[in-house]
Amino acid sequence: MAAVPIEDSIGELEELQSVTERYYTPRFCVGREEKEGEDHCILFHSNRICLVTLAASHPVLREKKEISKIDFQVSANVDRLKNKVSGKGKHGAQFLQINSPLCYIECTDNSKYTVQSCIKGKLVEINDALIENPKLLIEKPDAEGYIAIVLPNITNSDQQKEELLTLEEYHEVLKKRSM
Repeated sequence: MAAVPIEDSIGELEELQSVTERYYTPRFCVGREEKEGEDHCILFHSNRICLVTLAASHPVLREKKEISKIDFQVSANVDRLKNKVSGKGKHGAQFLQINSPLCYIECTDNSKYTVQSCIKGKLVEINDALIENPKLLIEKPDAEGYIAIVLPNITNSDQQKEELLTLEEYHEVLKKRSM
């Protein structure tokens, strides 16, 4: 019996899921009224850690805008890059509310966008790789291009997840927008 090449033995490569698809549950926060279309995606891991990124329908991704700057200085007193956490309890982490800004994105066409947390919790990490390479946000939004890692409170993590849109609900919102 002849040996089968390994690439033939595992089926079609398109069937393989990414790490994000295997281990994270996507939830969506859609922009309202004046910010319609500025949608965010929150990727929930089974250990409660959440990655905040842009949803595919966000103008930066949808229109493949060129980013000129990502600014983590969200107010005169708050710089998300200065967030320092330590220990299992994430001591020293900045607390985030649902509408807390994580960063501001400026594009070469002079458009500006505010990325909000969309969930309450502790800011564990900001993706400082975006400062050097803002294209990651467009090229790999659900991997190396994430914006922040947030740890929601254990008592309301599931509730916050349920309050956001599922993938199916998100697709329904997108259908209604296109009508």
